[in-house]
Amino acid sequence: MHPPDAARTAPGAAAPPEEAVTPLIRGIAVLHRLTEAGGRLSPSALEKATGLARSTVDRITSTLARMGYVRLDGRDAVLTPRVMELGNAYLAALRLPSLLSARADELADALDESVSLAVADRDGIRFIHQATRRRAMSLSFRIGDLLPAERTAPGPLFAAEWTDADWRRWRERRAADPQDRAFTAVPPRERPYPDEEFVRRSREAAREGWAVDDQLIEQGLVAVSAPVRDPGTGRVACVASVVSHTSRHTADDLAATLLPRLREAVAEMEEALRTAPTPAPVPPGGGLATWTAATKHELGRDFVESLARGLTVLTAFGEGRDRLTLTEVAKATGLARATARRALITYEHLGLVEVVDGVFSLTPRVLSLGFPPLSRTTLPEIATPHLEELTARIEESTALAVRAPTPGEIVYVARATHHRVMSAALPLGRPLPSADTSAGRVLLASAPHALLDAELEAGLRTLSVPLHDARGEVVAALTTATHAARRSREECEETLLPELLTTAATIEGDLHTAARFTRVPLT
Repeated sequence: MHPPDAARTAPGAAAPPEEAVTPLIRGIAVLHRLTEAGGRLSPSALEKATGLARSTVDRITSTLARMGYVRLDGRDAVLTPRVMELGNAYLAALRLPSLLSARADELADALDESVSLAVADRDGIRFIHQATRRRAMSLSFRIGDLLPAERTAPGPLFAAEWTDADWRRWRERRAADPQDRAFTAVPPRERPYPDEEFVRRSREAAREGWAVDDQLIEQGLVAVSAPVRDPGTGRVACVASVVSHTSRHTADDLAATLLPRLREAVAEMEEALRTAPTPAPVPPGGGLATWTAATKHELGRDFVESLARGLTVLTAFGEGRDRLTLTEVAKATGLARATARRALITYEHLGLVEVVDGVFSLTPRVLSLGFPPLSRTTLPEIATPHLEELTARIEESTALAVRAPTPGEIVYVARATHHRVMSAALPLGRPLPSADTSAGRVLLASAPHALLDAELEAGLRTLSVPLHDARGEVVAALTTATHAARRSREECEETLLPELLTTAATIEGDLHTAARFTRVPLT
């Protein structure tokens, strides 16, 4: 027998309000479990992890797949970049990454150390930006990862502002989970950490205005942090940290040598917050309620409409829309007020939304919905499932090419091969002259598309179209290859070109979503 709840919860957790949307709670539970598992789980593993019936899991994953938030790879459910639009809504509403990330990146370059920005999530911290160094031993935390406050450098700075209720909740959590098993981004606690030690650190942080982490998360990891304060309230808006390894700095040395430059960067960040203009509200995508209704009519019981509608509520928030009334949420989504209200009640119960005086805002917990495992995705990882689908449709091999480090060359970084007696196998990882390939000509000249005969060898005909980043710059080329005897040039343009353009647009959509607040490597 499975429990009637959406998912297993901690002992003593409050029961959902009567008006909460049960299918929405269950869908959020599935997204959480997928996130904790690194983005991929089988239906049976989801059934076990959530405590839901298999039929319920199947309906939820089918709905999420129709929304583009997961793809079904064989029997596995796999998170897709599209689900990052939920976390993007929070980050856009927060505005801190847009205003401060460039300064964090500059500090990382100047110090040659990793720099992170974190916000408070109740008695934990959650990262909203990472500027990491590429080293053999480098920082593995991702945007959206949740860490216990007491094992971090930012934690004492946030705890310095905690109320008595916050401290009670923290002590209850530690008593219920002494090894930090609920924090999947950090290794379990190996030795006891006295409560009073964190109380002392928080008092010291309040007095000194900075804090350190001396190997509290993991041996060898050290960090120094300073608060970035909201110019309007004077409270901590986020915390900037410089993170290193004991092979480079001790905690004391990190504070002595790098804290002054960190404080200079923090002052620049606070000035950026003070002078930032009020953003004009960016309208959310329209027609969501109509789309969910039409999809329900098409798919029937396999589509959980209340889940899809509930998730659209999160995308009502964004830049210039950080705090919304119920009426504004309903208008932005096209949902009835009663439907939007029940979704917001559900999210408040789950800790994804908070309400003050009838005004709603997203919490950092929204980042737990798929963002961490996808925050370091690469363009080849984004493109490969689409290449495989394209190859299956057109029955020709396809590939993705980017510019090679050497000027005048390109390199294929992903491919999907169609198996024939004679099929094209475009070489992965080997630099090729740009002028001799259709992909190279697209990348070289930013042409709308290129058709080339005798690429690599006689009889090989290739067709390429460009892929653009969010600024409209050509960053890659999508290519298909065929034998000249199988398809004429005219047939390539009439039948293959539309398919390539459609797939290129789909990959671009995923790339733009993934790259909005993260850096997406091209290789």
